[in-house]
Amino acid sequence: MSDTIRVGTRGSALALAQSGQAARDLARAAGLEFELVTVTTHGDTSKANLASMGGMGVFATELREALLAGDVDVIVHSLKDLPTTPYPGLTIAATPKRADARDVLVARDGLTLATLPEGARVGTGSPRRIAELKSLRPDLEVEANFRGNIDTRIGKVTSGEVDAVILAAAGVDRLEKADAVTERFSLSDWPTAPGQGALALEVRADQASDGTEFSRALQKGLAKLDHATTRATVRAERDVLAGLEAGCAAPVATTAIVDDGMLFLTATVYALDGSTSLTASHAAVLDSMSAVDLLNTAAEVAQRTVDELLAGGAKDLA
Repeated sequence: MSDTIRVGTRGSALALAQSGQAARDLARAAGLEFELVTVTTHGDTSKANLASMGGMGVFATELREALLAGDVDVIVHSLKDLPTTPYPGLTIAATPKRADARDVLVARDGLTLATLPEGARVGTGSPRRIAELKSLRPDLEVEANFRGNIDTRIGKVTSGEVDAVILAAAGVDRLEKADAVTERFSLSDWPTAPGQGALALEVRADQASDGTEFSRALQKGLAKLDHATTRATVRAERDVLAGLEAGCAAPVATTAIVDDGMLFLTATVYALDGSTSLTASHAAVLDSMSAVDLLNTAAEVAQRTVDELLAGGAKDLA
């Protein structure tokens, strides 16, 4: 039998960092070795704004094709970049414990969002972040056609091209760039994208049933990595996105948590210009902390949240 798990990943520094950690954890749990296999995606090569590309699958399609072709055994995604529609022939086999789901500000001179001067230039290409920024600080200038890896974006602050950038905390932390952060936003004041901070490990659907010793070891490792609470909370968040028929780049923010025997979910849909927003919050008591009960409760709470948002005119708003 093969004793090496081929883990497909994008080639960016962040992708390699997070895929490398996931691969090490998976190999240890499975009792196997691992090898990282770099796959170039459309999102990596295109210079277009992510929102203009729709955000749906631009970082996933080539990885998934490599997996289906048998070139790799498992692929690692940032869950916030993954379309909510299931991909034929593939399944998400593990969702490891979530990292920090917040956004952070990296600004010159140690500034925070509140202390940035009027007219300061803030870089972000995310429609959701742009809407939140315009809602809280309409006096700031948003540099919307803003792309590049984390080092590049932080470098644009250092060089003076912009006064600040908004980034995902999980990515900054995984690349050990936390020293550059001047503010971490609270999820209550600045909710983030569905699934932000979480990873997804995807495999071929037929791998679990092929009966080989390698596949049994791989499935065992994936099961050990799967974090039931994370899977349930990101399920609730992503079900909101799916229920609204919105893409990864839509101005939608969600926060789901499990606390004191309950699952709480809040979702906000923004007008693109940040002028208005619509929020719905729902919760449910968990009968148990079993994976099945967590997922069923997540789906039920998400549906109630979607129904309220749609009744309030969420589709017209965004």
